[in-house]
Amino acid sequence: MLNFCLLLLGMLLTSIGLFFLILYLNLFVIGYSFFEFVYFIIRSIYTNIFFIGLFIIFLSIRRMIK
Repeated sequence: MLNFCLLLLGMLLTSIGLFFLILYLNLFVIGYSFFEFVYFIIRSIYTNIFFIGLFIIFLSIRRMIK
């Protein structure tokens, strides 16, 4: 049951992070260059949320296999 809850939490965090990363693609319309965009994305908290969610999904799936 704990693994399933961790899987759901990871999916939620990953989807929130990915939603905002896709939303930030509008910065190209404003006039950001690619390198400015990458620098902005790296500093964003939602990038960390995305990677934390992926890590939680990986851990929960790995624990389910054992």
